Amino acid sequence: MPAGPEHADPPFDAPDLSGSTAFVTGTTRGIGKRIALTLAEQGCNIVSTGKTAEPGGELPGTIHTTAAQCEERGVDAHAIQLDVRDAEAVEAAAREAIDEFGEVDIVINNASAIQLATVADLPANRFDLLTDVNVRGTYLVSRAFLPHLREQDGGWILTNAPPVTVDRAPGKAAYAWSKLGMSFVTLSLAEELAGDGIGCNTFWPVTAVDTRATRYFGLGTEDDWRTPHVLADAVLSVLARDPAEYTGHSAYDEDLLRAAGATDADLSAYNLTDGDPAPTSARMFVPEYTRE
Repeated sequence: MPAGPEHADPPFDAPDLSGSTAFVTGTTRGIGKRIALTLAEQGCNIVSTGKTAEPGGELPGTIHTTAAQCEERGVDAHAIQLDVRDAEAVEAAAREAIDEFGEVDIVINNASAIQLATVADLPANRFDLLTDVNVRGTYLVSRAFLPHLREQDGGWILTNAPPVTVDRAPGKAAYAWSKLGMSFVTLSLAEELAGDGIGCNTFWPVTAVDTRATRYFGLGTEDDWRTPHVLADAVLSVLARDPAEYTGHSAYDEDLLRAAGATDADLSAYNLTDGDPAPTSARMFVPEYTRE
C-alpha cells in the first residue's frame, strides 16, 4: 500500500460494513476525513459532520465535499454542520442522522482542538476551547446516541484519544488534560454500558500523522510522519471485532494493525518517506514509550 493513496486496501481482511452507518465528527479534512472515506470504501454509510460547510475559508475542505467523496465510493452520505460544544445542536444532529438512515451503529469522536503551550503561555479562553471541544464534545456526542445504541442492541463508540497513563504533561498540560479527558469519558462508558453490546474504545497513533495541525505546530518533519490511513485502518480493524467483547480498551494503531495481521512492511507503507518514524505521538503522553 503506497503512502498517501486516494484509495488503498488495508493490510488485513477488512470487514464488510454494508448496512452500517457511521456518525463521524471532524470530517472536513485530515484524520476524520480519511476515516470517513475508508469506512465508505467498505460499504458503510457516512454522516459527515464538522463546522466548515462552505468552501473558501482559510482551511481546505467541507463536510459536503467529504460526503460527496463518500458517495463516489458507492454509499449514502449525509452532511450536518455541527459544533460539538453545542448540546442542543448535538442532540439535533443525532436525531437528524437517525431519521436520515434509520440506524446509526458507529459513533466516532474525532473532532479535536490542539494547542501546545505552557500554563503561563496559554490564555484561559484557549484552555476553555480545548476542554469544550475535546472533552465536552466527546461527552455530548456519545451521550446523544446512547438511547439509540441501546435500543438497537449494540454498536460502537470509538474515540481518537490516548491511553490514560500519566499525571503530568509539562509544556502541553491543557491539551493533554483535554485528550485524556476524551479517553476517560469513553472508557467510563465501557463500564456503564457493559452488557449492552456497545464497544467503547479509544485509538491513538504511535507516530505523528500528517495533518494540518502536525505541520502548523512543527511536530517533526515528513520523515517522522505517517499518512492518516494508518489510523483509519486501525479503526477498521476494530470494527472487524465483536463490540460486545472488545470494549474498554485504549489501543495504539500499530498494536491494532499487528493484531489484525499487518507486518513491518505493511506498517512502513504508511510512512511519508523511507525509514522508521519514531514514536513521537505515543511519547507525547508517555515519554518512556518504546515499541515492544
